[in-house]
Amino acid sequence: MYDVVWRPEDDPKIRPPFREGQVYRPDILNIIETTLDGLSRELRALSLDIHDHPELKFEEKYAHDAYTAFMEKHDFVVTKNYLLETAWVATYTHGQGGRVLGVNSEMDALPGIGHACGHNLIGISGVAVALAAKAAMERLNIDGKVVLLGTPAEEGGFGKDMLYEKGAYDEMDVCLMCHPAPGPRHSISLSGSLAISRITVEYQGHTAHAGLSPWEGQNALDAAVLAYNNVSLLRQQIKPTHRVHGIFEGKDWAPNIIPDHAIMQWLVRAPTTSEMEDTRKRVISCFEAAALASGCKVQVTIGSVGNEIRQNKALGDELADVVLKRYGTIDYDWGIKSASTDFGNITYLMPGLHPGFSIPTILDGGNHTPGFTEAARSEVSHDACLVVSKALAAVGVRVLSDEAFLQKVKDTFEEDKKLRV
Repeated sequence: MYDVVWRPEDDPKIRPPFREGQVYRPDILNIIETTLDGLSRELRALSLDIHDHPELKFEEKYAHDAYTAFMEKHDFVVTKNYLLETAWVATYTHGQGGRVLGVNSEMDALPGIGHACGHNLIGISGVAVALAAKAAMERLNIDGKVVLLGTPAEEGGFGKDMLYEKGAYDEMDVCLMCHPAPGPRHSISLSGSLAISRITVEYQGHTAHAGLSPWEGQNALDAAVLAYNNVSLLRQQIKPTHRVHGIFEGKDWAPNIIPDHAIMQWLVRAPTTSEMEDTRKRVISCFEAAALASGCKVQVTIGSVGNEIRQNKALGDELADVVLKRYGTIDYDWGIKSASTDFGNITYLMPGLHPGFSIPTILDGGNHTPGFTEAARSEVSHDACLVVSKALAAVGVRVLSDEAFLQKVKDTFEEDKKLRV
């Protein structure tokens, strides 16, 4: 399976054969391609600037300023510090009325390894889609509005959820974005993602002298170790598509003191939200059993919940048509299929599309590794990012220009609601 992954040494000029046929409105796609080819150097400079200044969730002040300055330069109306301190919005309106295209640009990086999930590429892709849509609207006199939303804290902060609750997505008819990942050469993935639940587990015991009188204590660390082992055994009995992983946290621990307090942070993932909830119940039983065995008290707090991505079929079919006829291949096995994102919640609430796109990666250098940090700044990765941005822009401008297509998108969204289990 992994021998098909695009590697840095592979020749990027080798492309799969394209499907015959014409895309919707070739005149629109030609404007998109010309526009983004002309902006490629500017966009790459922005991407590298963001890559060189990684910032953690809710701390994306440099990225906020870089993106807003860039969008102002390109004649968008920009609102800084939009609803959240490091969020922003850039809008362009042409004519009167029309439809509203939403686009997301992520900004945050990871502790210690920087942009190891390629958010510098995601960020400039959102910018590229917005600029390409603007160009097509101006040249072809298409009425409507583009809303580019700079979204902080995808890595564990659920920034998009916060912005949705504050109304940032209210006027959008659809919302688009993309995400880099390992995969076959020149492929764009329409896979989904896993639903996710964050859980904090807190054990409270009683201190004692570990040598003199350990029987006087209730060991909270023992409870946490038991819980960890319980979950490890549970993994034998859960589906291979489910994920459970966690870490220990402690304070003021010493080897000669029975620890009276331990905290664990856990994530439970599954292909659908309902499956995740079922597995989460079994995981919580593991935590409670450890408390009983160790004589400690336990408090389980269920934190943020992220839904799986529901790729809108009409939007996805249109993207696939453009990609197969002009750019590369479509797959359903790569992308971020076994990861999670707060954009999944957005796709539960409105029509959305979140394709993955492959970039060249080294062996064992996938997302959230130092190898991927390096991959996210390569020239070939930039080119791949522009390709998916062109395809997404084509989908977005069809939303703006084709009322019947948008109705199909909305109908598909309503149909998908009935399929969620």
